[in-house]
Amino acid sequence: MLPQQHKFSTLHSIVVELAAADVGDIPPTLSRALHALVLKWFAAASPSVAETIHASQNSPLTISGLLGNRRPTGVHVGDYFYFRIGLLDGSLVEPLMRGFEQSETQSIVLGDFPFVLRNIYALPGTHQLAGAADYGLLSHPTQVLTDIEIHFLSPTSFKQNQGVQTFPLPELVFNSLHRRWNIFAPEQYHLPNCEWNALVSAYDLKTYALKMEGGTEVGAQGWVRYRFSSPETARIATILANFAFFAGVGRKTAMGMGQTQLALGTSVLQKPPKPKQSKVSKPLPVRN
Repeated sequence: MLPQQHKFSTLHSIVVELAAADVGDIPPTLSRALHALVLKWFAAASPSVAETIHASQNSPLTISGLLGNRRPTGVHVGDYFYFRIGLLDGSLVEPLMRGFEQSETQSIVLGDFPFVLRNIYALPGTHQLAGAADYGLLSHPTQVLTDIEIHFLSPTSFKQNQGVQTFPLPELVFNSLHRRWNIFAPEQYHLPNCEWNALVSAYDLKTYALKMEGGTEVGAQGWVRYRFSSPETARIATILANFAFFAGVGRKTAMGMGQTQLALGTSVLQKPPKPKQSKVSKPLPVRN
């Protein structure tokens, strides 16, 4: 965790676009390589910031897996790939961007496969996954949702007792978000403790095995709709559900797991919709 006095109240989602510089096969999982690359960019601008992030028990970063078209016959030169970096502390934007600039002419090697840096999207509207927010604005939602539908775009799991839980129970999802919010938000925006009196009203989930360097991780992908009866609990849950896009949910969010996005929900002033009968479109292929 970065020192409190250096915190900025903004959050950011930055998309890095790469192109394959060779032909062949990309390793199935590049989570550790992507994490190391991002830390390398921080270190190029500020070694102390990179070391603080590396040593933190609560990472201020979320990093997606490598997204793009993996051909069955292997990658071709110029094939397009990208990944997303979420920053929970706005003070990290400046050193990250400086690191980009200092490293943009250097080759990028992920899992022994070479890439070139094509573009970086940091401003809202420049890419569908690029964006920015502010803890103060998020803490005052214009619409409070009683039905909150969260899409889990990459395998997601949670620590529960001494084991790992793959079903995104409401208390696991929102306690995970609540904890991260109160760690990284400036103190004036901290949220009170809450009993998550939510029901799972509908879901469409599958479990996937994500092969990582330390072993296989199993998590759930798909969507879940949570229904809240308490207006105050719904208000806090709405804040956290919007925060989830930047923060991720559950375990190993800096290694590609727990990528999430809020779908349209229902205002407390409106009648909740009937549960969907058809499946939603296939989640983004965040897993490697």
